[in-house]
Amino acid sequence: MPTKEGCIEVKTIIHVNQHVIKKNAKTKGRDPVLTVKTYKSNTYAHEVRIKGDSRIVYSPDEPLSCGARVWIETNAPVETITWDDNNDRIQE
Repeated sequence: MPTKEGCIEVKTIIHVNQHVIKKNAKTKGRDPVLTVKTYKSNTYAHEVRIKGDSRIVYSPDEPLSCGARVWIETNAPVETITWDDNNDRIQE
């Protein structure tokens, strides 16, 4: 079932932030590298669970405004999970 807020179907876009991956490698950090975007929010996560259909898009000639050339699109509900400094999951 598509995610809906009021009468608006919400498209979610998920992509991997390469800049955070590079920063984590340099600093031995564990910041979340997944960005989950809707029309009204950005959520950062270590893990994402998509509860329905989705598609993976590669668009080298028309990247997202953030620069991503590969991303996942879905209208299904999405669960984001982050970890604390002890690698314990924090459900969102």
